[in-house]
Amino acid sequence: MGHLTVRQEQVLACIREWIYEHGEGPTVREIGHRVGLSSTSSVQYQLKRLEQQGVISRSGSRWRSYRLT
Repeated sequence: MGHLTVRQEQVLACIREWIYEHGEGPTVREIGHRVGLSSTSSVQYQLKRLEQQGVISRSGSRWRSYRLT
């Protein structure tokens, strides 16, 4: 795992909290709302970077299907 940016740390914390509270991952819009990103493409970019760094993984193409690694 490489160095995470402040924004990536925020997204990761959001995912952790959401999974703890709801038992599944948040949607892209839910993440954006919690971390202050209005653009879904910006959220998707952050998720892709976290996935590339091995911090999260997905099964399939749905973002709700990701898990922390």
